[in-house]
Amino acid sequence: MTATVQDDIRDIIQSNDVVLFMKGTPVFPQCGFSSVVARVLDHLEVDYHSVNVLEDHDIREGIKAYSDWPTIPQLYVKGEFVGGCDIVKEMFEAGELQSYLKDKGVAPAA
Repeated sequence: MTATVQDDIRDIIQSNDVVLFMKGTPVFPQCGFSSVVARVLDHLEVDYHSVNVLEDHDIREGIKAYSDWPTIPQLYVKGEFVGGCDIVKEMFEAGELQSYLKDKGVAPAA
């Protein structure tokens, strides 16, 4: 991963309270795991920025190195890596994601 790609990823994560690196878009997810995380965030009415990693190979590979996490989707909240689909889904089902977002100052969209 080049320093430029790493800088671009860092800028995206730092410029948005909630970022989802996913395959496809929230309206048209192109993988089931990405779809699950987008639906969870939509259900919680959280404003989030999505990055379609299928549009940029460098970002797709770079985000894996950035987080040291091998899979996509990847969710970031207030600059912190939360996890992938399984972690987000488990947190949501246990009510932990809602508490986590609240603790981070991320409120549902008005």
